[in-house]
Amino acid sequence: MPAVSKGDGMRGLAVFISDIRNCKSKEAEIKRINKELANIRSKFKGDKALDGYSKKKYVCKLLFIFLLGHDIDFGHMEAVNLLSSNKYTEKQIGYLFISVLVNSNSELIRLINNAIKNDLSSRNPTFMCLALHCIANVGSREMAEAFASEIPRILVAGDTMDSVKQSAALCLLRLYKTSPDLVLMGEWTSRVVHLLNDQHMGVVTAAISLITCLSQKNPDEFKTCVSLAVSRLSRIVSSASTDLQDYTYYFVPAPWLSCKLLRLLQCYPPPEDGAVKGRLVECLETILNKAQEPPKSKKVQHSNAKNAILFEAISLIIHYDSEPNLLVRACNQLGQFLQHRETNLRYLALESMCTLASSEFSHEAVKTHIETVINALKTERDVSVRQRAADLLYAMCDRSNAKQIVAEMLSYLETADYSIREEMVLKVAILAEKYAVDYSWYVDTILNLIRIAGDYVSEEVWYRVIQIVINRDDVQGYAAKTVFEALQAPACHENMVKVGGYILGEFGNLIAGDPRSSPLVQFNLLHSKFHLCSVPTRALLLSAYIKFINLFPETKATIQEVLRCDSQIRNSDVELQQRAVEYLKLSSIASTDVLATVLEEMPPFPERESSILAKLKKKKGPGTVSVTDLEDSKREGGELNGGGERGPDTAAMASSNASTPSPSADLLGIRSAAPVGAAPASAGSLLVDVFSEAGPAAPSAAVNDDGFLRDLEQPTATCDSLLVEGSGDSDSAPPSEDPAPPLPEADELLNKFVCKNNGVLFENQLLQIGIKSEYRQNLGRMYLFYGNKTSVQFASFTTTVSYPGELQSQLNVQTKPVEPLVEGGAQIQQVLNIECLTDFSDAPLLNIKFRYGGALQNLTLKLPVTINKFFQPTEMTSHDFFQRWKQLSQPQQEAQKIFKANHGMDTEVLKAKLLGLGSALLDDVDPNPENYVCAGVIQTKGQQVGCLLRLEPNSQAQMYRLTLRCSKDSVSKRLCELLAEQF
Repeated sequence: MPAVSKGDGMRGLAVFISDIRNCKSKEAEIKRINKELANIRSKFKGDKALDGYSKKKYVCKLLFIFLLGHDIDFGHMEAVNLLSSNKYTEKQIGYLFISVLVNSNSELIRLINNAIKNDLSSRNPTFMCLALHCIANVGSREMAEAFASEIPRILVAGDTMDSVKQSAALCLLRLYKTSPDLVLMGEWTSRVVHLLNDQHMGVVTAAISLITCLSQKNPDEFKTCVSLAVSRLSRIVSSASTDLQDYTYYFVPAPWLSCKLLRLLQCYPPPEDGAVKGRLVECLETILNKAQEPPKSKKVQHSNAKNAILFEAISLIIHYDSEPNLLVRACNQLGQFLQHRETNLRYLALESMCTLASSEFSHEAVKTHIETVINALKTERDVSVRQRAADLLYAMCDRSNAKQIVAEMLSYLETADYSIREEMVLKVAILAEKYAVDYSWYVDTILNLIRIAGDYVSEEVWYRVIQIVINRDDVQGYAAKTVFEALQAPACHENMVKVGGYILGEFGNLIAGDPRSSPLVQFNLLHSKFHLCSVPTRALLLSAYIKFINLFPETKATIQEVLRCDSQIRNSDVELQQRAVEYLKLSSIASTDVLATVLEEMPPFPERESSILAKLKKKKGPGTVSVTDLEDSKREGGELNGGGERGPDTAAMASSNASTPSPSADLLGIRSAAPVGAAPASAGSLLVDVFSEAGPAAPSAAVNDDGFLRDLEQPTATCDSLLVEGSGDSDSAPPSEDPAPPLPEADELLNKFVCKNNGVLFENQLLQIGIKSEYRQNLGRMYLFYGNKTSVQFASFTTTVSYPGELQSQLNVQTKPVEPLVEGGAQIQQVLNIECLTDFSDAPLLNIKFRYGGALQNLTLKLPVTINKFFQPTEMTSHDFFQRWKQLSQPQQEAQKIFKANHGMDTEVLKAKLLGLGSALLDDVDPNPENYVCAGVIQTKGQQVGCLLRLEPNSQAQMYRLTLRCSKDSVSKRLCELLAEQF
């Protein structure tokens, strides 16, 4: 670019900047700025025309004032006038001002576009570069509409200078990222790809960034770039550092271009052409060979550039996963980095080896470094490196080294950082189960896990132990003996008590022959932990006690005495009280035969997939490549635990359950829990109360014939990817796909609006949906606000309301159409009129479809329209309330639920939620001042439903009892379900 002459120094600007820097206070700075703004304003409005130098100087001052944080509301026109100047410095300042201060909605955008068009057609390379930089910096949709068709022509024109081509390629990349639907390459595709053959390395470097981005969206259109990229990479790799002097960085030729070429090749499968593939393999071998050569410089820049290319090459080798020799060599090279003094290199080596461990070709090579990785787990000072070492141990684990790796991970758990303990526990549990040929080892491992890190052992882990012990006769006696010994420790974690209570309650008879573990000794050992445990664990132990009465009749008197004491049958916790009373009555009046039938041993659980693996994947988070996914999808395949070792009974059980549908890894059916206090589902399901009253024979997943742990599928929808992306290649077609199923969190979002009418219903990285609603009698009006959070326009925006089940005859929702286009950063509104025809339980579904960047987005939510929205509050006296309460005394008219508090039991919050419900909150009605009572009438078109509510909090036990009595039984049940989620 032209040099700035001494006359362009702008002394006035320098003096102004000096004055600002010399100000002693903020007030003095503002005073000086206001004085200067007044002077500039008078100059711009004066009769005397300003020359180009003065305009440039004053525009520079305005720009400096803006950068100091002050608003500028004039001078834009003078900056636009500078664009028409033929002097570089004046034009440069004009473009700089526009890039910083002018937004895409400015009225001056048309004038600016005209000036840019003039510069682009001027063929002056300096002016063309300034114009292209301005387009890229502003990057608005208006700019893309004006120049998206012009810039590709400049990019591929034969007479365009190299510096302009570089700017054009990067400018086009910027426009494609902001407005992909407007940048259509079409006829330019092949000519852009051939820029990889350009003689100027700067043009190639800029062009490859553009081609990589385009290839990720449209790989088929740009697949011809593979051979050209291999050819260019081959020339760079085989060249000496002196051949590319202008692009050699610390003796490494063109490192940035090499990395970009290797990254581009990762967008495609291995080349089908044998010659191209051979040339690429040769390049990769050369890169690996150069990594072994002694460094040509001791400076860190040299090693950084060299290693950047090496790691990109290894990523490409892993991506192809088809060259055993290269994979093993890559593994050996990474193994050398494991003991490198540079922490970042050790981290990257561990991360890459995690992926290599999933390849059948390199898995054995990775295993040779097990001692180094174990040492890293123990000695690394950086917790992130230790976490990667744990990931690598998990990835390289197989039958041959499972016991060693599990032992080392258990040893490390005792001193592990708190931030990674939960993940480590899940990994140990998965490995112990997956590679457990000897189930006694599995039991020992899990009990040891509970002892070392009991606080981090989730319910899924100990549920799984129970399931496996119950299903395998050969390990039941050993499990009972081991857990009995573990409970004898003075300090015993509560999870150990849970496992011990369950296993001894079922199989304590298997060790009762030893005087050291006689029935009374077992009972006394468990009861010695009782007072230290939480309410759920105490409930489990009470169930174990009643099982003891069946297993050991000689303990009946002792256990009945425990159940009869005031601390049990008068316990403040209703769940414990109910169990104690019912178990005491059962043991007193039931005959031996009836007792044996009711309290018989738990039947085997159906073989099912492990929810521990699902929890680990969930903890890894969406968007991350889990070593679990890679390992199980590539290396293990169907070879899961128990292949060849399972007995015929277990195999038969697995095959008999193979066709049963899976409830999404709901271990032991705990997600389909019955209400507290519900009657047992079957005669043999008493002890299963410890799993929230879930039945033991819930539907199971299909199980492989050779294993009891089966991997879960990758979740299809997560919090970070809420939109289902369409094909993306039919930009102009209106959305025609079927509505997506409701989001997994749709019920959770619905529950947030049971007691409120306004708020944000849904939000992700693209879209925000706000809601505001009002209801009167059986009518309601809802306002939905759809906000575009991006800078890109939403096209073909449509919304549809649908009615699941019989809802169409129960609820009428009229919608007004929405605008089909939602501009970037804009918000549109939709009005819904709602009429309640009769009582209902389902919520209407709202499906939203639109195109973002050419790709169809499709999501479905539940509209927060619930039966309580049509409440009319009713004031009552205490006498009237209880008189009406007695009238609604039929069993079907009452719904009651006892549940644990989900939130804090703050009085004001409870009152606010009850008022938000829509009914009247009645004061001084209930004899107990801590209880809450409400009354209201639900208005529908066909009838009115009277409702009375009573909420009894127990702050000591952190429990609620919720009772609803309504003149219609379906309304009682629905309101009870809705409200139980609110407290």
